Amino acid sequence: MRLILRVLGTWLIGLALIFLVVDGTKSLAANTLVFTSLGQAWTQLHPPSLEAVSTFFESRFFADLLGAAMQALLTYPVFAVLGVPGIVLALMGRRPRRERFLRQEQI
Repeated sequence: MRLILRVLGTWLIGLALIFLVVDGTKSLAANTLVFTSLGQAWTQLHPPSLEAVSTFFESRFFADLLGAAMQALLTYPVFAVLGVPGIVLALMGRRPRRERFLRQEQI
């Protein structure tokens, strides 16, 4: 299970870094900070899936809450939306750290 979490976290961090480089390149070209939102990137990659997710959320019990959360999430930068869960998953998949205490004569 830890391996799956680490691999998924690493992939998400890698995708976040790719989008960060793309935004950095656009920022250098425009001479101002440019961030690609999740909605823009999703629309460029596969618009029908964005519509499918929107219609799925509309058919749920908390449709208003899910719709508002989805709209807020779509305005955030892509690298942040992918990077934060990637870091959390990678940390969750980390091996537990064992504290080693040294005796005074071992110092």
